[in-house]
Amino acid sequence: MRANTQIAVDDQRWRAVLERDTQTLPFFVYAVITTGVYCLVDCPSRRPLAKNVAFFSSCAEAEGAGFRACKRCRPNDVSPRADVVKAVEASCEAIRTAEVEPSLEQLAKASGMSAFHFQRTFKSVTGVTPKAFARAHRMEQVRQNLGSDQSTVTAAIYDAGFNSSSRFYENATRALGMTPSTYRNGGAGVRILFAVGECTLGSVLVACSKVGVCAILLGDDPEPLLEDLQARFPNADLVGGDEAFETLVAMVVGFVDAPNNGLGLPLDIRGTAFQERVWQALRDIPAGETASYRDIAERIGSPTSHRAVAQACGANNLAVAIPCHRVVRSDGGLSGYRWGIDRKKQLLEMEMAG
Repeated sequence: MRANTQIAVDDQRWRAVLERDTQTLPFFVYAVITTGVYCLVDCPSRRPLAKNVAFFSSCAEAEGAGFRACKRCRPNDVSPRADVVKAVEASCEAIRTAEVEPSLEQLAKASGMSAFHFQRTFKSVTGVTPKAFARAHRMEQVRQNLGSDQSTVTAAIYDAGFNSSSRFYENATRALGMTPSTYRNGGAGVRILFAVGECTLGSVLVACSKVGVCAILLGDDPEPLLEDLQARFPNADLVGGDEAFETLVAMVVGFVDAPNNGLGLPLDIRGTAFQERVWQALRDIPAGETASYRDIAERIGSPTSHRAVAQACGANNLAVAIPCHRVVRSDGGLSGYRWGIDRKKQLLEMEMAG
């Protein structure tokens, strides 16, 4: 099972090498067996034959296998070594605790790197640029501030570190799933269709915003599932689905009962930048296969964050559609699952049975 996963990852990596795509996948290098050299994905050198290529998650791993760094792209200048990871983690903490967002130059200087190399290194470790990381952190602060009874929308914006409301509103509706004032009022005025069905795993609540499916919740009884949805948006207009919506619910139930078939419906996914990276990595795990929390942390370019990966799995509101049930402990054992270990085991058994 792990071999199949590795083949799939290597196929993705080879496509990235051919397209010189440095954005899609976590940091890796490729080595050319016939020359003994390893390179960055976007190295300007001529592409080798696929049969002569090996992939490594770090420069140290490639060098341990006997390969030397390419002199054209100099991959070891941006490799996420342990000391570099520590420097990036320090930069993340500086962003979180600063009253005013640090500039790229300030962060780079504190890390002992040039701005150019710091930018590349930060992204290779975290998967996002320093500015995108800071923006996601501020948006998460806004979510928390808007949940406070004492905070107005304007206060929430400025308390989170946005120095102008216009910059905030550029991304707010997408990140919150609604306007900030609506979010502040517990979803007042937002129409969310929902219905509860029955599947092989018990009760399933399906909720849908105008963007797409925003919740798939599993449980033993319908009532706690509805309470969960109401707690998320206490003032939203929760409307029982009509006949057309019942058809959508039937599609979700069919998907939960046979996840190998795929869902094929738009999803309304909202989370922090880190959570969304984790959730995308989960969706990349093929049905019938598993990965450990540490595997996921490495795939998103943040190898020391396996505990944060577990927390992101626990924050998932789209059961099965974002398949956190496919994440297991490093020894292969089943770990916690928001909707119960028995359901996790049953889902994996259904997927492996095809």
